[in-house]
Amino acid sequence: MSKSFDAGLRRSLKLGAGMLLASAFPLVSHAQKKYDPGASDTEIKLGNLNPYSGPASAYGTVGKAMQAYFDKVNATGGINGRKINFMTLDDAYNPAKSVEQTRKLVEQDEVLLMFGSLGTAQNIAVQRYLNAKKIPQLFINTGATRFGDPKANPWTMGWQPTYQAEGRLYAKHILQTKPNAKIGVLMQNDDFGKDYYKGLVDGLGDKAKTMITHHLTYEVSDPTIDSQMVTLKSAGCDVFVSITTPKFAAQAIRKAAEIGFKPTQYLVSVSQSASSVLKPAGLENAVGIISSTYLLTPMDPAAAGNKDAAEYAATMKQYYPSGDPEDTLNANGYSTAATMVQVLRMAGDNLTRENIMKQAANMSFIPPMLYPGIDIKTAPDDFFPIQKKALQRFNGKTYETILQATAG
Repeated sequence: MSKSFDAGLRRSLKLGAGMLLASAFPLVSHAQKKYDPGASDTEIKLGNLNPYSGPASAYGTVGKAMQAYFDKVNATGGINGRKINFMTLDDAYNPAKSVEQTRKLVEQDEVLLMFGSLGTAQNIAVQRYLNAKKIPQLFINTGATRFGDPKANPWTMGWQPTYQAEGRLYAKHILQTKPNAKIGVLMQNDDFGKDYYKGLVDGLGDKAKTMITHHLTYEVSDPTIDSQMVTLKSAGCDVFVSITTPKFAAQAIRKAAEIGFKPTQYLVSVSQSASSVLKPAGLENAVGIISSTYLLTPMDPAAAGNKDAAEYAATMKQYYPSGDPEDTLNANGYSTAATMVQVLRMAGDNLTRENIMKQAANMSFIPPMLYPGIDIKTAPDDFFPIQKKALQRFNGKTYETILQATAG
């Protein structure tokens, strides 16, 4: 073999090896892990606010149910080997404190995103800040319609059906069953109350002006709503729409019973909890109340034979034994957490904030504890994940479905 042939052979082999090595680089680059602050090989930090104290402290159980679901996920290896660090703080249902605590979670604790924070005014208070910093404000626990506007706020997405859609659903039912009703409304005087009320008025259409005879409000800081309930009774209202948070919802039900006020009652879904509202008000006083749901609880007839419902009950027993599985607030926290986990799984090793929002905006998923016939669907131009609800009536022990899942 000549020296020139041998040298040429060596050059060819080197060239071939170099080409092979070069062709491998794109594969390595494609598989490279990408992280923003709050994510690493071992951990994913999620920030959250809940009112563990203050006038809406009944909602604190939502955060504890979220923690239970994340504990279950972490116990089985986490998400692609990463454990979820759920950093949940108390904002006492105070928007000023929501700002303070959100800034702490973002700037000091360096969470990857904010997830499932509760309250309309509370999330409004931090929406501009989070969008300016391009930090996801994901699956927040409020149905205010403004949280589904990807053009105005591309880093904010709600989760539950909108309050306006729920208000329209009640209006439709009132028109069908009591077209000549004298409607009395008690409303929390903030964006939460106003969104529900707009849906009710829109749903009643031209009849709203004549059918809604009394529209009363209360402040979150008020000790009671007794005087408003007396006014509604004196006015002869035969339909009562209670746009209230748990403390005031329970007071309204109890006061109505005490003064012999017996209208058809519509109670917003955020306060339909048997544990946090109906039991404190007296179950016997709540018979006949109409509400709506998009969630299951284990005792619901629709949950019979449902494996997810059984797993939910077992998870609650193991990781949150003091929590009531029949409380829809706990089902809410559990199901919302499952949705968050789904997005993180979809994001894979690309745990950037931009990719997480991309995955959240491309979902087709049924998390555990959603009512049959209801699912989650999103798109880049559709930031309303859940858009159906079922109408229910309380029979003294549980809610019975009177209208299957439908859009508002």
